[in-house]
Amino acid sequence: MELPIDGTLDLHTFHPKEIKQLIPDYIDACLEKGVYRLRIIHGKGKGVLRKIVRSALDKHPAVISYRHESGSGGSWGATIVDLKPI
Repeated sequence: MELPIDGTLDLHTFHPKEIKQLIPDYIDACLEKGVYRLRIIHGKGKGVLRKIVRSALDKHPAVISYRHESGSGGSWGATIVDLKPI
């Protein structure tokens, strides 16, 4: 599946097993395009995808910080990620 590299990644169409590798690959692709703020939509649910996403973010050297999206943009169903060039 070809993903648009625009800083928004919706994980609803992916199997949880795919996400562990998808996140670092997507971050690297965004960095190549000069995209330094990401919105990763994982949904609210039971928090399984959120935990997988945050684990992958903790391991990536370009991640400066991440947080729940605020306001009407998704609340704790999306994570905002700030990246630094590496």
